Amino acid sequence: MEKQIILTGDRPTGQLHMGHYVGSLENRVKLQDNHQQFIMIADMQALTDNADNPEKVRSNVVEVALDYLAVGLDPTKTTMFIQSAITELSELTMYYLNLVTVARLQRNPTVKNEMQQKGFGADVPAGFLMYPVSQAADITAFKAKIVPVGEDQLPVIEQTNEIVRKFNSIYGEVLVEAEGLLSTTTRLAGLDGKAKMSKSLDNAIYLADDADTLKKKVMSMFTDPDHLRVEDPGKVEGNMVFAYLDVFGQDKEHIAELKAHYQRGGLGDVKVKRYLLEILEAKFAPIREKRAELAKDKAAIMAMLKEGSLKAKEVAATTLSEVRRAIGVQYF
Repeated sequence: MEKQIILTGDRPTGQLHMGHYVGSLENRVKLQDNHQQFIMIADMQALTDNADNPEKVRSNVVEVALDYLAVGLDPTKTTMFIQSAITELSELTMYYLNLVTVARLQRNPTVKNEMQQKGFGADVPAGFLMYPVSQAADITAFKAKIVPVGEDQLPVIEQTNEIVRKFNSIYGEVLVEAEGLLSTTTRLAGLDGKAKMSKSLDNAIYLADDADTLKKKVMSMFTDPDHLRVEDPGKVEGNMVFAYLDVFGQDKEHIAELKAHYQRGGLGDVKVKRYLLEILEAKFAPIREKRAELAKDKAAIMAMLKEGSLKAKEVAATTLSEVRRAIGVQYF
């Protein structure tokens, strides 16, 4: 049976963190055995709101690749590539831009929310406004059937499929519609209790963090601000230590006992944090160590990305050739 094609990826604007691990990386490792998986380091998309700081994007390409390999993504099973190395994606984007209106892009809920978060207003860069069209090019270039996304990214899949249907209705059946594969895991909140673990909010534990940094971050986690003395009853809801125990702890019975003890009083935050630290250290120390070892030879990482990009380019070139023939601009 032919393997279904998956396309996913990340913007290289910083190292990846535990939120990425829980939300996508762990699942990608599972998916790579039974699917044809392409993972894109989306440097061109990252430049849509970092054009004045290209070094931030460029330097993080290898960092993201290190995180991929450290968690267990295998370049013999998963094709990892750099977006800007696939020039075919830019040409596809240009053709697709003729099939969508500016008004439709402005109505895209994902774009609207991100424009608000970044405070763009009327001064939104054109590249940022158009990035769902670029994503449509990314997805269709590989004829991906499955695109793992968070719920907030579903409008991008919808936009892609609108473009696919419009293209196919005008030029013939060439492109394939995609389905969003929603993550089944709860989004990992930040150390400070904010809804999202994020590079920009500085509330993340990175896969590259050493043991001392991990300890400092765990010991500083937001708990119950009213739990001032050990003997006081404490709240579990909104307490990040228990939220992380729910995600990473295996002994659910013991965690339930800790919660009950904390709620009735007599259990200090430090003790619970130390327990969480043991669990996180056991899970992430091997990833951290593998990453540190791989980082000693960054040239090898770039060589892997070059090879993956050449494979990806071959696939995208085939799709582009079909698109050009369908439109009628394959002149030679």
